[in-house]
Amino acid sequence: MKSAGLSRAGESGFAESTVMTKSYLAGLNRTFSRFLFVIAGFALSGTMLLTVADVILRAFKRPILGTYELVGLLGAVVIGFALPQTSRLKGHVMMDFLTGKLPDALQTVLHILTRLLAIGLFAVLGWNTWIMGNDFYRVGEVTPTLQLPLYPVTYLMALCCFIECLVLFVDMLTKRELEP
Repeated sequence: MKSAGLSRAGESGFAESTVMTKSYLAGLNRTFSRFLFVIAGFALSGTMLLTVADVILRAFKRPILGTYELVGLLGAVVIGFALPQTSRLKGHVMMDFLTGKLPDALQTVLHILTRLLAIGLFAVLGWNTWIMGNDFYRVGEVTPTLQLPLYPVTYLMALCCFIECLVLFVDMLTKRELEP
C-alpha cells in the first residue's frame, strides 16, 4: 500500500513540475514578446518621424541623407520584433471556416501539427538568417549611403525567429479555446 502512495506522490510532483515549467515558459514568452513589441513600436515611431522630417526638409531642398536605408532597416525591425507578440495575442488572420466544423479532437491534432510545422519553419528561417548575418559580418556588408553594417539587424531578425519558435511552442502546450 505504501508503494501506491509513493507512486501518487511522485506523479503529483511531476505534474506540479510540469505546470511550473509551462508557467515559466509562458512568463518568459510574455516578457520577451512584450519587450520586442515595445522596441517595434519605437522603430515604427522613428520611421514615421524620419519620413515626415525628410518630406518637410525636401521642400527646403535639404533631404535627410540615408532616409531610404534607415526606413528599410527600421521596417525590418518593426516586422521582426512585432511578430512574436502578434502571434502570442493571436493577431494574425486565421481561416478556420473548414477546420471549425471538425471534431474537437481533430482540431487539437491539427493545432499541434500546424504549430510543429511553424516551429520547424521559423527554426530553419532563424538558422539561415543567422548564417546570413555571419556572412554579412565576414564580408563587411554595409548600406550604400550611410555605410551602416547589416549584420546586427540580421542577427536580431534571426533572434526574433527563435523567439517566435518559443511563442509557438507555448501556444502548442496551452489548452486551445474552441469557438462555439
